[in-house]
Amino acid sequence: MSEHAQGAAIARDWHDRSLPLADTDELRNALEEANLQTLLMVYVHLTHDAAMLDVFSNYIRPPFSVPGTEVPDEYLQELRTKLHHVLTTPGAAREDDPSEALMQRMMSVGVGEEVADEFLPLLMDQIGFKLPKPRKEIEGRPAPQSGFKVLVIGAGMTGLAASLKLEEAGYEHIVIEKNPEVGGTWYENRYPGVGVDTPSHFYSYSFEITPEWTHYHPKGVDMQKYLLHVADKYDLRRNIRFNTEVVSLRYDDAEAVWNVTVRGKDGAEEVIRANAVINAHGPVNRWKWPDIPGREEFQGKMMHTATWDPSTRIEGKRVGIIGTGASAAQLIGAIADQVGDLTVFMRTRYWSIYNPEINHEVSPGMKFALRYIPHFREWFRFRVYWFAADGLYGNVVKDPEWPVDSPSVSAANEGARQWALAHLEAKFHDRPDLKEKLTPDFPIFSKRIILDAGWFDALKQPNVTLEDGGIECFTPKGIRTKDGKEYEFDIIICATGFDVANMMGKLEIHGRGGRSLRDEWGLDDPRSYLGVTVPGYPNYFMTVGPNSAPNHAAGQNLISEAQVHYIIECLDWINANGARAVEPKTEAFEAWNRQVEEQMKHMIWTHPRANSYYNNSKGRVFLSWPWRLVDLWNQTRGPNKEHFELH
Repeated sequence: MSEHAQGAAIARDWHDRSLPLADTDELRNALEEANLQTLLMVYVHLTHDAAMLDVFSNYIRPPFSVPGTEVPDEYLQELRTKLHHVLTTPGAAREDDPSEALMQRMMSVGVGEEVADEFLPLLMDQIGFKLPKPRKEIEGRPAPQSGFKVLVIGAGMTGLAASLKLEEAGYEHIVIEKNPEVGGTWYENRYPGVGVDTPSHFYSYSFEITPEWTHYHPKGVDMQKYLLHVADKYDLRRNIRFNTEVVSLRYDDAEAVWNVTVRGKDGAEEVIRANAVINAHGPVNRWKWPDIPGREEFQGKMMHTATWDPSTRIEGKRVGIIGTGASAAQLIGAIADQVGDLTVFMRTRYWSIYNPEINHEVSPGMKFALRYIPHFREWFRFRVYWFAADGLYGNVVKDPEWPVDSPSVSAANEGARQWALAHLEAKFHDRPDLKEKLTPDFPIFSKRIILDAGWFDALKQPNVTLEDGGIECFTPKGIRTKDGKEYEFDIIICATGFDVANMMGKLEIHGRGGRSLRDEWGLDDPRSYLGVTVPGYPNYFMTVGPNSAPNHAAGQNLISEAQVHYIIECLDWINANGARAVEPKTEAFEAWNRQVEEQMKHMIWTHPRANSYYNNSKGRVFLSWPWRLVDLWNQTRGPNKEHFELH
């Protein structure tokens, strides 16, 4: 089956969730298997029976808190019986939605802790209960100016969202994609074991929530199928030019347009004129080789995880892997029992935590509930979001009373550290050598965390060696370490990450008066206003720009939607005023960066022992958003017009 066909196949007959449902074994099985808290939310949503919340509020607690008393069986059976009646009996369910006050109480009971007022607008938006009307259907909104054209760079998760929302807003646009298909990261990364840290039922668009995940954390192929499905359903390919790369952007001051030079697969170049540019090429798009001499000398096969060759046969081979980050951990867990000998070269240590759901498949009953029971998928998405997002923020905020030289930054952070240490001890109590090599000396959450999906077990296999002595160079036959050891390999795999700090990649961007963004940013010191705009570059919009990445939590999909929303709000403002372009004022840009730097002093990423790809070569934290996701969502509802100027 082709990739395009796989995308179409994901959409089945789960769109119809009308009542009543047939009283089938599948339904009864779903009521037994599906998540209890979510079933409770569905029942109250359909009946407005708040009394049932009182029954369960004494038993539901958030994960990793003091455990509550187990729910009595009679209460569980009562809930399932009542919900079964509502789902199968004509007229038993109410047709009106609960009040906002009741929904807030449902949320608080469902997660076992207070859901404050400030979260409600974000939650209603992100869990899919209040889908916004397409902009071009909003009464009184001016139609976009005739001939106003937007160019989007990239057709990954953010670029597809931009194309869809631009279409809904009535903007003429074109998407330039260097690959032959949509997907971005999930098209390119195909190494064994590739997957997503964010839980499946949140890592998707709020306007296209799917029940078709096979695992609670999506595999790479699942993500690619989902994005193919979105491209199919919304007919997005008609605005995409594939196998084409953007080379440069140059702003024409007199015409207030961007001259965008693109290069096709045949090497031919042309210039596309666009009134606005949305750069959605993503931070994990520019993979990099390790800075180790002699790479060209190796006579075996060498590849980067981001350029995995699916024809590669690894069975029985001598394999070397450089790196122990997220990609390496996934790959090693997937191939350790297939290769002959595997040597892992560790450049840095990472905290690893165990999540029992990381490899769990979604059961048939749970999938039935997600497909057919009204409101179940939205309420389950809420639950997943709540525990994967701002609930984690306390882990990354420094307690000013906490010792500066401690390997943690607060009591909450120390608790998470002890939890991770307990996992290390459980896995390596019989291998003190590995435990010592793998125990980090920096605060947990100050670098990206690895979800252990077989990574630790793989390191204990007899054919696996963990080498932490440092690499001196590549050799014709393999790798020489700094202590003089020689390793021979058939295959070397570089899991050495991406050039995240060089946010321009190979692009050349020239703004007003010919000014150069590369000159202003250098190689690794990008700065912006709100992670989206830069003064001097009118109508140039970034996504996942400087200091806008949610490094404390899951939520890149939320960031993508929020920033696309913000960008189109900016375009609508231009349009409504008959202007040609917008850009942030220099003083607003400078003030926002001062706010970032001040807040960053209180964040875990500026701890003396913290250093990761969130930092540039001078140690500045250029990537992380230092506030909560709800704060970013609120700030991207539209431009602060005092901070911008229209041209």
